[in-house]
Amino acid sequence: MNIRSLTRGDGVVIGAAVLLFIASFLDTFDSSGSDIPNAWDNLGLVMSVYVGGILGAVLVVVARALPQPRKIAGLDLGQVGVAFTVFAAWTSFWTIVDPLGAFSDQLDGANIDSGSGLILGLIAALLLAAAAVATPLVPALQAALVPATKPQAPQPYGAQPAGGYGYPGAPAAPQQPYGTQPQPGQPFGQADAQSAAPTAQPQPQPQSQPGPTDFSPFWFAVPATRPLFAEDGSPNPIAELAPGTWYLAVEQRGSALVAQTQDGRRGVLQDTTGIQRG
Repeated sequence: MNIRSLTRGDGVVIGAAVLLFIASFLDTFDSSGSDIPNAWDNLGLVMSVYVGGILGAVLVVVARALPQPRKIAGLDLGQVGVAFTVFAAWTSFWTIVDPLGAFSDQLDGANIDSGSGLILGLIAALLLAAAAVATPLVPALQAALVPATKPQAPQPYGAQPAGGYGYPGAPAAPQQPYGTQPQPGQPFGQADAQSAAPTAQPQPQPQSQPGPTDFSPFWFAVPATRPLFAEDGSPNPIAELAPGTWYLAVEQRGSALVAQTQDGRRGVLQDTTGIQRG
């Protein structure tokens, strides 16, 4: 499971589920009596509103964190979770409208209203259902819940740090040919530098030609979930790149990139539109 693939909408779902769990222990009715039940004293209420809503939140979050979509009876795991959250909000609304149900006629005239457990449960259930439904539709809720730390840009393969060994920016001392001795009265290395100067001929430096070999690896992140295909061209994806996670691009093939995941798998990212370079 990739926790970094969770979005802000998933964070709202988790917070609403926690609030719904707390509401299940509060009073169901607002009455002057001493023994006031909570949701756990009513099996139908607690299973349909509170447990059903929490179960829907778990399914939505798990479906988001899994690298590959899972299905239950042919339905996507996240869709089943959204259905549970909507059902919990629907049941909570009609429960608070008529909290006593069939006992309303028997207790006519009694001062019994909806308690804090039902009121807070309705707020949490509505927030839970709204976040579960709106997350795939609202771009602000699709942002990463845990922002990824931006890694340092890798150096090209074979590149050496400038400035010499052990001391960045230090000028390199002139090197003498092996076995050469300095002449008397001259600083060490000056005679060799003077004698070698006339014979030193400037050599033309080959100019680098732009091409595929100039590609330097870089870190990138995808704006949305995208499949990673095998390098042999097979149509089945081998992994799924999730937003909020940095991946390493090691090669470019036309408009596609050869990317490497955190576990070392390599594949071809065919859709590179909108990627964020590190």
